[in-house]
Formats: sequence, C-alpha cells, structure tokens
Amino acid sequence: MTSRIHPMALTCMLGMSLATSASAHGFQVIHDFTNGTDGGVPPYTLVLNKKGQLVGTADEGGANQAGVIFSMKQKKSRWSLKPLYNFGDTDGQPGWGVTLNKGSMYSIASYAEVMHGPCGTALQINKSQKQWQSVAMHTFVQGEDGCPTGNMVLDKNGNAYGVTQNGGADGWGSIYELSPSGGSWTETILYTFTGGSDGGAPYSGMIFDKAGNLYGTATAGGAAGCGQGCGTVFELSPSKSGWVYSAIYSFTGGNDGGQPTAGLVFDKSGNLYGAAESFGANNGGTIFELTPSSGSWTFNLLASPSGSGGPVVALTVASPTAIYGTNFFDGADSYGSVFRVTKSGSKWTYKDLHDFTGGSDGGYPGGGVTLDAKGNLYGTAVLGGADNFGVVWEIGK
Repeated sequence: MTSRIHPMALTCMLGMSLATSASAHGFQVIHDFTNGTDGGVPPYTLVLNKKGQLVGTADEGGANQAGVIFSMKQKKSRWSLKPLYNFGDTDGQPGWGVTLNKGSMYSIASYAEVMHGPCGTALQINKSQKQWQSVAMHTFVQGEDGCPTGNMVLDKNGNAYGVTQNGGADGWGSIYELSPSGGSWTETILYTFTGGSDGGAPYSGMIFDKAGNLYGTATAGGAAGCGQGCGTVFELSPSKSGWVYSAIYSFTGGNDGGQPTAGLVFDKSGNLYGAAESFGANNGGTIFELTPSSGSWTFNLLASPSGSGGPVVALTVASPTAIYGTNFFDGADSYGSVFRVTKSGSKWTYKDLHDFTGGSDGGYPGGGVTLDAKGNLYGTAVLGGADNFGVVWEIGK
C-alpha cells in the first residue's frame, strides 16, 4: 500500500532534484511560493470565498516561519497573493486546509508527535480590526483523543466535527465534536475506532448530508485481508441516545481498491463519490460511487487508474457527468497528475489532464481540484516552481 507523505518531509527528502517542465495545454502556474511572507509548500485543497478569492494554507514560511493562511484574487489576467494569518509556535504548522463558516476560518495545525503527547490544535481564526486572530479550540493529545487530520466540518449551530488518525483509546483514531460555550470550546468524543470491522486511521475530514448524518473514510480495518484491513466508508448518525456508527462499505483490496485516504463528496442526487489510493485492477487505486437504496448502499466502480497510487484527497463533482481530481503520485513523471472522469450513457471514461514534472509546473499536488463558476480548475503542488517551494496552478476551461 502507498501512503501520503507530509509535504514538509517530502520537500526535505527530495531537495532540489527537479525534472524539466512540460506543461499541458491550458495549464499555467499562477503563483510560485518563495518561502518568504507568502509561505511555502501548500499542502491541501483551496477553497473559494464569497468574493471569488482562493483561500489556502502553506506549511512553511510566513512571518514566523511556521506557515500561513493566504488568499489570492485575480484582477484582469493577473493574480496576487495576500497573507491573512501567520501561524505561530503554539499553533503548530498547517498540514491541511481551511474551512470557511460565517466569517471565520477554521484550520487544523500539527505538532511533532513526542511520547504520545500534544500533537495538534484546532483553530478558529476571526477577523478583528482588519487583522485575523486565532482562538485555540482544542489541543489534541495522541495518547488520549489522537492526532488531528483533515479539515473540520461545521453544523448550523457552529459545532465543529473532525477526525484523528492515530492515538485515542484504542490507538486507531477517533471522531470528535467541538462545541462552543461561553467563549470556550468543549470536546466530545463521538466514536473511537477499533481497527477491526469498523475501520481505523481515518485521514480525511467528513461531510454532512441534508439529514445531519456524517460520512467519512477510514484507511485501515474493515474486511479481512490487506494486512490490517483495506479500509471502510462509514456513516455516523445522530439519535436520541447518542451517535450511531456504521461501516457502509468495506474494501477488499481487489478491483474495488483499498486504503481510501481521500474524503467523500455528494452529488445533488445524494450519491457519494470517493477514491481508494491503492490496489484496483491497474494498481493505481479506484474511483467509486456509493448509491443509497432502501437503507443500504451499493458500490459502483467508475474507474481504475494505472500507476503507483490513486487520489489522496476528495474528488470534485462538477456535474452529473463530470468529476475532477488529483493523484499525489503517478503521472508520466511520477510527480502527480490532474484528471477528469466523464460519463457517457452508463460508461465512465478517465482522462489525464496534466502530468506534473517537478519542475516549473510544480510536483505532488497535495490538494484536490477547486472549480470556479466559469469552469476553471485550481489547485496546489507542494514542491517545484521557480523556488522549489510549490505552486498554485490553474487549468482554464
């Protein structure tokens, strides 16, 4: 099985060894990170705010050399980047992205794990007098609730939900809720993974359906095989007696794939789409759909990419017949790729849109695809570019 390498560690490992750039048609770099005030090594998916600006994180650089949250806006054909918030030593470094909710930003930052101690923080970042200031919602301890991973998701009451990948009561991570009260936040563990048939070691954040149920993926556990299991797709439903957990699909490590590192996304009809990073018919993971029917879910295989590893972050559903995503590894030069899967009749077809070279176009797209109203695609790569600290890229419609 493959596994995602943290972008900062990946940059150190590869140093300045870059391939020659060969950009695809329609592909362009719209920002080269310098590791200065703009930051460096952008690790995760961008989001669009209400002003049409791109908002994201950089794992390094910034005023405190601990990473930044930035925004990018376009004026005519030029893009400009503005640092919004500089992470500090007490925050940790941003390994994931930003959740926007009611004028605030929410992000997870990580510490180096030492002796099952503190390993990350959940941050609420609010704007006050034209400056962004953070509130520490919770400090995670590996030996207790586990180490946080992925983006948080918020409900209509302002409660935040997320997952930890390792640690917790059974060492396989947990699902938590952070609730605001009187200016502080209270953590409640909603579920603790056992690493058995329920799954374990979730990597990506969760999503809500319209009824208030949470859905996510776990990279281990589930059906027998694949060593410690091939992973699960799970549902967490609220009830009068608490939250009820159920594994709605267990991967086998066969043609269905395994190790679903990527999160999930709904289409307008209530179908779930996701990706498995490993296994599959062509050893490049899988892209799948889960359709609800009479209280159960049916697994549909959409595509089986070839290569060394499939998507590690959530797909983007553009329409009922078009899905976009990225591969962290894979591609012609093994620096990752951007792809589209389109439906014609009952058949889905996989198409490679750009192969990263690790040169001026960047390498290893740590985040997924962000789609604007015009159909343009945006994303990040954790290394490469003019200064080898990563890029923000665009593929025009």
